[in-house]
Amino acid sequence: MNSNNIPHPAESLILSKASSAVIERVQPLRLMAFDVDGVLTDGRLWYSAEGEQLKCFHVLDGHGLKMLMESGILVALITARDGAVISRRAAELGIGLVQHGVRDKAQALQTLAQEHNCNLSEVGYMGDDIIDVPAMQRAGFAASVPNAPAYVAQAAHWQAQSAGGAGAVRDCCDLILAAQGKLAAFFSPHTLRPGGTIQ
Repeated sequence: MNSNNIPHPAESLILSKASSAVIERVQPLRLMAFDVDGVLTDGRLWYSAEGEQLKCFHVLDGHGLKMLMESGILVALITARDGAVISRRAAELGIGLVQHGVRDKAQALQTLAQEHNCNLSEVGYMGDDIIDVPAMQRAGFAASVPNAPAYVAQAAHWQAQSAGGAGAVRDCCDLILAAQGKLAAFFSPHTLRPGGTIQ
């Protein structure tokens, strides 16, 4: 928002699609954690002839995560799977908080909150499967994707319009930035850091 507390038109558009209860949950967020498979990817697993695991990430999601971090919001990835490809994507984006092979995601989220002096009301989590539900229930803001099972969607305060791996994370990032009045700054040609690129 500008100095007169008038939202940028893009912020107004995004916030018009969210309830006041969701906006209130998003405004205090200082840390946002994401599952990987089914959220940052479409959930499918691809293997090369040599057995190498491949994943497809969306550039819109990557740029959204970069915008969150550049706005002072911590970003974490919490995944039940292991894989060098996740570490590589996280490194490309500058995400240092990456936890692999996590079965108890609620505890992982609690630990992250404590390590970064956040109340759980200041922590969000986005997931798409049954393993994510305990973390979603513990987070101050819980998000999901439209292709998640119904019982997972019911645990969410908000659901992205775009599918997992196809802009769902960007939808979430835009919502957070708009609710906190931080999205407008990215419409300035001077906001992208020197040497910065779309991710």
